[in-house]
Amino acid sequence: MGTKDEGPADAATRHHGAPARIALIGVHGFGAHHLKNLERLTKAGMVELVAVADPNPPSPGALPDTTAVHPDLQSLLAGNHSPDVVIVATPIQTHAPLALATLAAGADLYLEKPPVASLADFRQLQEAAEASGRSVQIGFQSLGSQALAAVDRLLKDGTIGTLQGVGATGRWVRDRAYYKRSRWAGKRSMDGVDVVDGVATNPLAHAIATALRIAGARTVDDVASVETDLYRANDIESDDTSVIRIRTAAGLPITCALTLCAAESAEPYITLQGTEGTAVFHYTEDRLHVSNADGEYSQEFGRDDLTENLLDHLAAGTELTSALNDSGAFMLVLEAVRTAEPPAPVSAGHVRWVGDGDAAHAVIPGVEDALERAIGAHATFSELALPWARPADPAEARNLFDGGRPLAVQRTGARLNAALSPRPYLHPVATLGGTVVTDHLPADHPWHLGAGFALQDVNGTNFWGGRTYTRDAGAYVSRPDHGRIELLPATADEPDTRQLRWLGTAGQPLLAERRTLTGETVGERVWRLDLGTELTAVVDVSLGSPGSNGAAGSGYGGFFWRLPACSGARIFTSDAEGEPAVHGCVAPWLAWTASFGEVPGIRSGQPATLVFRAPAEAADPWFVRCSGYPAVGSALAWDRPVALAAGESLRRSLSVWVCDGELAPAAVESLVASGTTG
Repeated sequence: MGTKDEGPADAATRHHGAPARIALIGVHGFGAHHLKNLERLTKAGMVELVAVADPNPPSPGALPDTTAVHPDLQSLLAGNHSPDVVIVATPIQTHAPLALATLAAGADLYLEKPPVASLADFRQLQEAAEASGRSVQIGFQSLGSQALAAVDRLLKDGTIGTLQGVGATGRWVRDRAYYKRSRWAGKRSMDGVDVVDGVATNPLAHAIATALRIAGARTVDDVASVETDLYRANDIESDDTSVIRIRTAAGLPITCALTLCAAESAEPYITLQGTEGTAVFHYTEDRLHVSNADGEYSQEFGRDDLTENLLDHLAAGTELTSALNDSGAFMLVLEAVRTAEPPAPVSAGHVRWVGDGDAAHAVIPGVEDALERAIGAHATFSELALPWARPADPAEARNLFDGGRPLAVQRTGARLNAALSPRPYLHPVATLGGTVVTDHLPADHPWHLGAGFALQDVNGTNFWGGRTYTRDAGAYVSRPDHGRIELLPATADEPDTRQLRWLGTAGQPLLAERRTLTGETVGERVWRLDLGTELTAVVDVSLGSPGSNGAAGSGYGGFFWRLPACSGARIFTSDAEGEPAVHGCVAPWLAWTASFGEVPGIRSGQPATLVFRAPAEAADPWFVRCSGYPAVGSALAWDRPVALAAGESLRRSLSVWVCDGELAPAAVESLVASGTTG
């Protein structure tokens, strides 16, 4: 970014001697904030507000008597006011022409966010700023937070370990009146001119800009990719609920999950995900909360004013806090939103309206949980398989059928974040009555993926996701040890059987798997899922778990079923009941009955029962969790590893009856014995 061609002495005299001459374009909306700030700076002797421009003049007494009032920038520039700095606080679609005119007139520029409405306009503005030698500050006020310097320090000193990802979460409430405040509100374009007034590019743009800055992504070259998943619950053109997934040139994932359809507004925040802890930056409050093995602490910081920073830059060469070129990464995000397919409408059945008339606001029930899941798993709403989101790409998911009735969805998991150990799994799995009985990518354990088969330790490679338990550490530690399980294409002669490859961290094959999945209706309210797997060692392998590595009672690994939140859970075998009694036991079957799918204020829960039959090949213990999170597994390596020589195979076959309603122990016994409910 260029600066004025003047000597340090002249610059110092201009700033610290005579007040800087300021012109403000746009005195309403956020322009009113600038008026108050300029009043403060005027009292400090730093600036003189020489002129304003707005087609809607300010109210009487809002300006100093010496300030000239014009209807537009052209008239202001023709008024011989000779402003040193022009502040532009106008609608998005006007930024480009007003900014270019300001630079052509020889003034420095403070341009409100977002800079302009397209990447082409941004590049034109960069060229104009370079040619004019003028400075441009972009109004991302959050970047003035002194907390950002503290964030830089904690990343450098390893307070939260190595940064693995960044999440931005914003949940605000905006009513119908918000979208009626101007002609351009909620528009993608207007009269053929780009507007791009969506949740990610205007009201919560600071969340994205701040996340990018923390991740070290400032310029266009700092970003490798941008993906969008855009939705709208309001009757508008633009998005009001979206996920923006970014990957920096250095490979760091940034996921921004944002909505204007929350039940209640909450302060937005940026989450730094480290190997040894987390830091959460509440950027509107300049508050930083840090959690690691040593404990937790919070700090509050001050904020540097961007107008003052621009004046210091012009007077003494101080680095601009939010320079035009440093908005390049954000502009790539805006361009991705601008060129994306129109936001998908959220169906009326998934929107609740609160309030009346123009004060009514849309609420997407459960959106808060969806935002947390998105940033935790670095997943889009579509990948989360939310009921109101776009369906998954057919190449990524296929239905498991019985006689034309869809029973479950088999997902490849190929696009999952590497730290989740991408692998195939089933979700959603539902009863014949439609009650969903699996969960995936939950905020508490994002690597829990519906119903599937995985292991945490295969020759030191983590195929489970998340942290790895090691005997040396005696704890779960973050390591770059995640593998992936690839699902190979199905063949016409064996449509229910798939070949899979278990690949280590460097892509080396460790296991070959032959997996069979079938579903069959066995009663009016019951269907049975049959899963068979044959693991063949490609090299000599050791199949392990946290339990086999020293974590007593944590021998999960092998078949695993993550259940959704439920109430009234009853877990039992033929001779034991309750989590403490059934966890770690060996029994021919295990049943879980509960009420699933309750959404407060929307629908009540529905009773369902899952009956798991143990594999015939081995007496593997049951792994059961209920109090912390709901899950059932058949533990392949409960407290000792399983060794396979190269070429040797291991087989496991399990069945799960998926039932509507609650089944008593006697009914479960009958079901397992006969295969039907009679």
